Formats: sequence, C-alpha cells, structure tokens
Amino acid sequence: MVVEVPRWSNAKMEIATKDPLNPIKQDVKKGKLRYVANLFPYKGYIWNYGAIPQTWEDPGHNDKHTGCCGDNDPIDVCEIGSKVCARGEIIRVKVLGILAMIDEGETDWKVIAINVDDPDAANYNDISDVKRLKPGYLEATVDWFRRYKVPDGKPENEFAFNAEFKDKDFAVDIIKSTHDYWKALVTKKTDGKGISCMNTTVSESPFKCDPDAAKAIVEALPPPCDSSCTVPTDVDKWFHHQKN
Repeated sequence: MVVEVPRWSNAKMEIATKDPLNPIKQDVKKGKLRYVANLFPYKGYIWNYGAIPQTWEDPGHNDKHTGCCGDNDPIDVCEIGSKVCARGEIIRVKVLGILAMIDEGETDWKVIAINVDDPDAANYNDISDVKRLKPGYLEATVDWFRRYKVPDGKPENEFAFNAEFKDKDFAVDIIKSTHDYWKALVTKKTDGKGISCMNTTVSESPFKCDPDAAKAIVEALPPPCDSSCTVPTDVDKWFHHQKN
C-alpha cells in the first residue's frame, strides 16, 4: 500500500488521480485545505490510511454487493500495525478483511490489513484475528467511518452487509476486481473521465511515458510546503457528537 495519512494525523491527504503521475496532495474544499476532525474519543485517523496502487473503483460499474457504483479512486486501506508510518511510505501488507462503506451514494471499500513487518503480523491471518486480538478496534473503525463527516455538516455514512466486515478471501476478490478495472483504465479500454493514467512502468499502456519526461514534470512542480505553513488551531478541537 501507499501511505497517504499516518495514524493520529488529520490532514486529508490523497492520491491526486487527475494530476500527472498522481502525486499525494491535500484535499481542498471551498478553497481551504481539508482536515479530518477529532471526533471524540478519536485523534485524527485511527490507522495508517492509504491505497493499493494499480486498483480503481470504477464509477461506471454498479457493485453487486452494495448496489452503488465505485468512487473513482484506488481502493482504500486501513493498516492496523503498531508503527506510525510516514506519508508516501510504501509498505507490504497482509490483507485481513474488508468493510463495504457507502459514501454519498458511492461504493467505497475499506480494506483492513497489517504491515508484514509488524512484530505481531504472524498472528494476524483473517478478520477474526483482529476481533480477537484487538477488541473494539473494528467497532471503532465502523464508528469512525460512520461519523467522521458529521462535524462538516454531512450526514452519517452507510454500509452494506449491516456494517459487518467480510473475511480475507472476500477482500482479496474485491481487490482483484478493482485491479481488473485499473487494467482496463490504463490500457484505454475504459474512459477514465479525467483521470491521468501517465505512467513509466506499464508496458502495454498507451499512456506510458519516458522516465525523463516524468522527471521533468516532477522537477517543474512548486516546492512542498515548508515549516512556515501553519496548521489551523481548530484542527485540534474535539467534536462531541451524539451517536444515532
């Protein structure tokens, strides 16, 4: 997985699918950088959050499990290991299960996984191991995803399967299907509707570009935000919300 948001942090970082080479950028809403609220008792994100490369939740495909189309992004991952990862870090993970979230009418799968280098990784092989060894964590995960947009004035999110986690085999099947949708996308068999498929590695892709051209794009970008960029003080605010 590619880590977009380290655990306990608030900045809503994500792979910018419409930008050349798909960099990780902070989401912007109404001209302001977006931060996820601290919804009591949680501090920011409660796992290392990111995505699996070479996957795509096709907005033109109506998912048979949820009855909703994909959210037009790579498939999301919640990594539950003990290490707080760095933004942009690429880690190998063991897939354990999956949650079917429905976000504003779109299918938004959440894969549960653990870093293969975690000291306890050998003890985790399926979603049942998470229930047994990290009591309350899966319930907190559903609670977090259900309510995290409420402080922004949005309604609670919904879930397929009555918010129950599906097991590892089910999760792997979903990941494989999103990989197939991605392959159709980068080989121009599907209309990406604005997604930049520029890449340097996929030999059968008509979007493959020369590494020097890719390097020139990266070098032309403005420098990343330095220490003078301050995080708004209200990012540390606690939100208390009555559960429905």
